[in-house]
Amino acid sequence: MIQCAVIADDLTGGNATGVLLAEMGYKSFTILNENGTAAKDCDCVIYPTDSRSISPEEAYSRVRNITRSLYDTKDTIKIWSKRIDSTLRGNIGSETDAMIDSISEMTGEDVIAISAPCFPSSGRILVGGYMLVGGLPLHRTNIAIDPKTPVKSSDMVSLFRSKYPVASIGLNGLMNGKHKLAEEINSLADKGNRIIIIDCVTQEDLDLIADAAITSGRKFVAVDPGVFTATLARKLITPNEKKERLKILAVVGSVNPNTTAQMEELWLSQHPIANVFVETRRLLDSDVEREEEISRITSEVLEKAPLHTIMTVTGDGIYPEKRIDFTPYIKNGDSIEEVTGRINDSLAEIAFRILQGEPLFRGLYASGGDVTQALCRRFGASGLDLKGEVLPLAAYGLMLGGDFSGLHVVTKGGSQGNSDAINRCVNYLKEKLFI
Repeated sequence: MIQCAVIADDLTGGNATGVLLAEMGYKSFTILNENGTAAKDCDCVIYPTDSRSISPEEAYSRVRNITRSLYDTKDTIKIWSKRIDSTLRGNIGSETDAMIDSISEMTGEDVIAISAPCFPSSGRILVGGYMLVGGLPLHRTNIAIDPKTPVKSSDMVSLFRSKYPVASIGLNGLMNGKHKLAEEINSLADKGNRIIIIDCVTQEDLDLIADAAITSGRKFVAVDPGVFTATLARKLITPNEKKERLKILAVVGSVNPNTTAQMEELWLSQHPIANVFVETRRLLDSDVEREEEISRITSEVLEKAPLHTIMTVTGDGIYPEKRIDFTPYIKNGDSIEEVTGRINDSLAEIAFRILQGEPLFRGLYASGGDVTQALCRRFGASGLDLKGEVLPLAAYGLMLGGDFSGLHVVTKGGSQGNSDAINRCVNYLKEKLFI
């Protein structure tokens, strides 16, 4: 069942996108002519049209014919992608127009195109509507003197040369989260713009744009050199052939109000995801109740894990009505450190049993320094081999030694970051694990 259709203007570019999808576990076929057929269990098809250096009219015709050939599978396709050159060579506008027209005719919907042409690992970014390659404006690179398809401008809007109105959204449009960005997309589309270009610099930008595009509810064509399409695939499609895919466990004990907003954003943004709440009070009332609660959480997570890539274990104290008054426990002779320590140690024990029970959990997100310390102690780890910064005050590394040596870990303070901070941390782990 085809779930993603990529129409590329040349073979090597199409294959590059196909490889991105294949590395994420999707079965991807390149079809070399419009009469070729893909296997029934194929997730993604890539059709090269060899149309980069021909006339805009002929390019429109080739792309339209290929798109129309997918009529019988239109109902299963969740992602339509117009793969363009990462340096914007070729007939970008006419080929995008062809896909907009064909899909609109086939589905009866007013299709738009959303272009996020960023390719972070190759130094291709879009800022202020201008393409930069390795920090240089596109028209000042060797692409400007390409013998077949020279590019004389860095202005993305002018390079489209579409028959439809084209609008752009700058980086400031990404500052207020996916819902505001989705509203802006819908507003521009309602005004008649059929192609919307969005500034993007990092993978986090692409994740936000993908979330906003999905949230907008519009049927759209992704126009990009491959990374935006791959980001959408990660969020929208599940491989036809179920494979043992690596998983991520998030352990969150913080009661900071910021954490509540971040977790709710994560639960809405990720797929497939499931959460299990910990009844924190039971971890403190008695040893028997503590063990019963730890066993309950562990069993519930392991039961749900086969159907979910991401599992979250969250203390119910993120909601004010569930927060515990520690006074009775302190009056019994315990210090506040001992009380909170029992909670953190219990969360660590839950994580330990889950990772033991399901080895496919190879990514771990931990909220707060105290929780992270408790996890390392329970796992017998000697430390973390730090690899990089995910965002300010969020670090990524590999666990050193212990029962789960090599485990991919992201840690972040509970109060730190905007509402999308935990979502960004989890997406970072997904990129590292290719899931």
